[in-house]
Amino acid sequence: MPDSLAIIAPGLLGGSVAMAARRFGAAGRITIWARRHEVLLKLRGQPWCDAVATTPEEAVQGAGIVVVCSPVDQIIPLVRQLAPALSPEAVVTDVGSVKGEICRQAAAAMQGRGQFVGSHPMAGSEKTGWENARADLFSRRTVFVTPLPETPTQATGRIIGFWAALEADVATVPPDAHDEIVAHISHLPQAVASVLCAALAKHDHRWRNYAGGGLRDTTRIAGSDPRLWKTILEQNRDEVLRALRGYQDELHAFERALANRDWFEVQAVLERGRAYRDQFRPIP
Repeated sequence: MPDSLAIIAPGLLGGSVAMAARRFGAAGRITIWARRHEVLLKLRGQPWCDAVATTPEEAVQGAGIVVVCSPVDQIIPLVRQLAPALSPEAVVTDVGSVKGEICRQAAAAMQGRGQFVGSHPMAGSEKTGWENARADLFSRRTVFVTPLPETPTQATGRIIGFWAALEADVATVPPDAHDEIVAHISHLPQAVASVLCAALAKHDHRWRNYAGGGLRDTTRIAGSDPRLWKTILEQNRDEVLRALRGYQDELHAFERALANRDWFEVQAVLERGRAYRDQFRPIP
């Protein structure tokens, strides 16, 4: 039988985990805890939610897999809170965008009650809330699984198997390597899109009415929750700074080429960019 599943603090990702687990038979009983009472009332009638709990401790009792879906700055406090209520066989994971310190602190917080194995689905959108959740959100999308060196192989395997059952493509990397990767492929694009919009906001506001597909596509993620992203950037500050500096070096080189009318180099940069973009893996 599949593990009983507990989802703590569902939003877009947590709701999608529950929907996908029900659709693909990846979990038995699904129990959800949310901080706000009105959310619990709405979840109570959802076909992918078997029970709602009034506390995190109640939600995880008897659960084989626990997925903590809160913002990154709340993951450690929640793991510390629910750890004493876990069964010894439970495996706890999360969906946070930063992994290094979360994995180390969460593993220590378990205090021998089960195991912690970090996760990060590269799925989602600028929309938030379980109301925007989808059962196919993880299909053919990368999910990082980030065990520590001392994490038991069996615990890691259960989390890999869980995400694979949701049709995700699992990539297993160390937590710190994960943070370097996502600083470049996720956190840097968010910063660039947001700063670009902030810069454009200093000009005539009527210009935005003329925006075509290029600006809209480039800045779509600038519509993401600023408070959520402030926390992510705070948690991964050092790696994001390194990514920003590398990007600034490339941008300054492009600026110099343009200023010097070095059209050969301008075209070379554009061609390198197109070649990288053309090699992206197709997504559904």
